[in-house]
Amino acid sequence: MALQIVAGITLKSLEPRVWDATSPYYLPHLRAVMISYADFHRQSAYRRRAMEQGIHASLGIPVTVRVYLDNGAFHFSSRGEEVAVAEYEEFVLAARPCWRPVPQDFIPVPRMTLRQQRQCLERTMTVNRAYRHDGYVPVIHVSRVLEEYVAEIKGHRRLCAKPSIALGGIVPNLLRAPKSLTHEKILEILMKVRCDFAGKEIHVFGIGGIATIHIAALLKMDSVDSSGWRNRAARGIIQLPGSSERTIAELGSWRGRGLTDWELRKLRTCECPACERGGIRGLKATGVEGFRNRKPPAW
Repeated sequence: MALQIVAGITLKSLEPRVWDATSPYYLPHLRAVMISYADFHRQSAYRRRAMEQGIHASLGIPVTVRVYLDNGAFHFSSRGEEVAVAEYEEFVLAARPCWRPVPQDFIPVPRMTLRQQRQCLERTMTVNRAYRHDGYVPVIHVSRVLEEYVAEIKGHRRLCAKPSIALGGIVPNLLRAPKSLTHEKILEILMKVRCDFAGKEIHVFGIGGIATIHIAALLKMDSVDSSGWRNRAARGIIQLPGSSERTIAELGSWRGRGLTDWELRKLRTCECPACERGGIRGLKATGVEGFRNRKPPAW
């Protein structure tokens, strides 16, 4: 089965509504989106509407597009907030997302000592074992104790029988945080997880760049989520066919590689909907107009 790319979205701005067939920004190949429970936790009106109508209807997303729910663990922990586990359960039951992880996981960051990373493992596994029922997806983490996560899952009869597993903690390592694992080690970890959980659907949280998405596909992961398509567009970056990321609008402090003369000529002949509508001027535009034009024309 082909790698499923799950497009990260946010309640702060649901535009462009790429799942809407009537929108000029419609992505016909989109099959899944992911949104964080933290968004619903912050915005009670959205939370209430999703619980009353179901998450698809409340956001205007067709049932042909799967909605993945992130538990918001990174958001809550980075702000020192407690995860409202009971509220998460209540939301899942009423809103009916297509995919959801356990309510809480404890993410080990690379700078942690081995003892601290093992404490994250123990706390996360406590939650995994508590939610061995009702379709909750267990979470493990890219870390120096990953093999212990794998052994714990495989040693638990009901967790081992789960059809899916989620792999988190990769982002700080890919972003080269202090004491990060090497890229070679990350590849080794991904290959081992794929081998250890042969036959299970594996979702990798937070794969963002074009290169890493390709690597996930080569390693036969089943799905990855990414908000990179939104973040890069907001920062003035486009994905140029046959090349890589290029900065076309200098927005804020973000800087990347600019266009060569040859790439600029190539871009002028681009026939994607965004270029047909506004050309290079549209791609350079600020605000929502430029953001919409710079997003990938296909997913």
